[in-house]
Amino acid sequence: MVHTNKRIVTILNSSGNSKVNAYLGYDKGISIKKMEARIFDAQGKEIKKIKRNDFEDVSAVDGGTLYSDSRVKYLRYTPIDYPYTVLFETEVEYSYTAYIRRWKPIEGFATSTENSRYVFRYDASNELNKSETNFESFGVINQSKPGEIHYEANNLKAIVYEAYSPNLKDITPYAMLNLKNFSYEGYFGSSNDWEGLGKWMHEQLLLGRTRVSDKTKNEINALVAGLDDPLDKAKVVYQYVQNNTRYISVQEGIGGIQPIDALKVDEVKYGDCKGLSNYTKALLDLVGVESYYTRVFASPDNLVDINKDFVSFLGQSNHVILNLPYQGTNIWLECTSQTSPFGYSANFTDDRNVFVIRPDGGEVIRTKIYTAAENLLDTKANIVLTEDGDIEAKINLNSYGTQYGHHVGIQYRTLKDQTLHYKDYWSYIHNVDILSMNYNNDKDTIMFTENIELTAKKYASKTGDRLLLSPNFFNVLSNVPTRYRERKLPFEIERGFHDMDEYVISIPENFEVEALQNDVLIENKFGKYNYSISKMDDHTLLFKRSFILNKGHYVNTDYEDFRNFYLEVVKQDQSRIILIKKS
Repeated sequence: MVHTNKRIVTILNSSGNSKVNAYLGYDKGISIKKMEARIFDAQGKEIKKIKRNDFEDVSAVDGGTLYSDSRVKYLRYTPIDYPYTVLFETEVEYSYTAYIRRWKPIEGFATSTENSRYVFRYDASNELNKSETNFESFGVINQSKPGEIHYEANNLKAIVYEAYSPNLKDITPYAMLNLKNFSYEGYFGSSNDWEGLGKWMHEQLLLGRTRVSDKTKNEINALVAGLDDPLDKAKVVYQYVQNNTRYISVQEGIGGIQPIDALKVDEVKYGDCKGLSNYTKALLDLVGVESYYTRVFASPDNLVDINKDFVSFLGQSNHVILNLPYQGTNIWLECTSQTSPFGYSANFTDDRNVFVIRPDGGEVIRTKIYTAAENLLDTKANIVLTEDGDIEAKINLNSYGTQYGHHVGIQYRTLKDQTLHYKDYWSYIHNVDILSMNYNNDKDTIMFTENIELTAKKYASKTGDRLLLSPNFFNVLSNVPTRYRERKLPFEIERGFHDMDEYVISIPENFEVEALQNDVLIENKFGKYNYSISKMDDHTLLFKRSFILNKGHYVNTDYEDFRNFYLEVVKQDQSRIILIKKS
C-alpha cells in the first residue's frame, strides 16, 4: 500500500506552531520514499526548503521502552515571522494493508480547513469496511465508487474548544476504512465480523504463547492449594504477577500487537501491557481460571470507544487488559500496575467498548461503568473552634471508585510533598499546620482512608463580639464552569461522583449561635445538592453536605442551566453562620 500526502498549512501566530505536523513515523514495515518541506513567508515567497535527510530523526518512544524499532522524522523549524506557510509532501510505502489512514478534515480545535481531499483506491474484488460520521452537517462531498473512496470538504471553520466539549472526532467529519481481507507482516487475515477477527487473532498471534517454566508452575500451584473459588485463585495469581514482574514497554512482535511469549516474561520478569496480560493469562490457565486477552483504548481523561460497527482494533486500541468472566459478570485486570487493586479499572479503561479475544472468536463488550454512587468521597471531621477563630481538626476521608484513584497516590509521596498536597487541597484555609497524616489502603474493598490532623489560625473572622464561620470546612466547591455568551457545542460529563461530608463542630463555651442557615436542597438532571447545619447541643453543631454530579450527554442549550447549578452550589458552599459572645 502506498500513501501520498500533500499538506499546506498556514500558521498565523506562535500559538499555532504545534499545528505544523510535519512528521512521519516509520519502522521495518513502513518505508519513506519521499519527504520534503518548503517554508513560505506572508507574501508567498519560498524562504526555505528542507529535504528528507534534513529532518530530525529520533526514536519514536520514550525512555520507558526497552526495545522498539519505531522512529520518527520531524521538521524542526523556528519561524522568524508570522504568518508563515509550510508545504509538506510525503510518499510512504507500507508492507501491509491492515491499517488505512483515517480521514479527519478538521484536525483539531482552533484549526480551520480550506480544503481537504481524501482518495483511497483499491481492488474492488476486496470488500471494504467503512465508517462515515458527521458528513452531512459539514457539507462533505462524497464521490466514492467501486474501487475508489473519494471524500472532499471545503471551507470548514475552526471550532473553538469549550469546557466539557466531546471528543472532536465525535462531532466533526471522521472516516475509517479497512479491507475485509488484509495482510499484516506476513500474516493474512479477514475482518468480516468481530467474531472472525478474534478467532484470527487467537490462532495467529496468541496461540502457543502461554507456556511457563516448571518452577513457576510449582510456585503457582502451591499458592492456590486449598482454594476452590476461581475468584480466590485469580486474586492470588494477580498478586503474584504484581510482586514478581514490572512494566517496561517492549514494542516488538507483529507490529507491536503480538505479545512476548509468556516463557520469556517468566524468565526476565518484565513486559509491556501485551506481555504481562498474556503472562497473567498463562498463570490463570494453569489454575483453571478462565480469562481472555482484551484490546482497549486506554485514556485517563477521555472515554474513547472502539466503534462496534467498524471491525478493526488497529487505530482503535492502544492497550491490553485481561477479561475474567465470573458468575455472569466481567472482571477487568490491569496487568501493568504493581499497586492497582484486583479488578480496579477506574480512570483508565472503565466505561468503554473493548475487544475481547476468545478461542472461538471475538466480541466487543463494555467495561465496568462506575456510577456516581460508587465514586464516593466520604469526609468526616471533628473540629474544635476557639474564641479567637482558630481551629483544630481531625479529618477522615474515605474514597471509593474513581475517587479512590484520585486519592490513593498520596501515600507514595515524600512527607514534604504530602504536607504540601493538603495545604493545596485546602488552599482556601490560611495558616494551616498539618500535624499528622496516616493512611490505609484497603485493596479488598477498594477503599483508601486518609486520617489528617491539622490546625489553622483565624479560620473564623472575628468582628467585635461575633465570629463569622464557614461550616463547610473541608470540601468547598469553588470552580465554576466557564461562561459562554452563546455556547456552540454539546457537552458531556463523562464520570459522575458523590461527595458526602459530615462535621461535628465544637464552639467556644462563651459563644452561642446567633443565626443558622436554613436547609438547602437543589435537584435537577445534572445532580443533587443537600446542605444542612443544626445544633446537637448548646456547644456542638452538626454540618452535613451531599453533592452528586450525574454522568450524561447534554445539548448546548442545557449548558447555562448546568452552569447555574454549579453557581448555586458554590454560593451555598461558601455561606457562613454567625456566633455571638454571651453577654
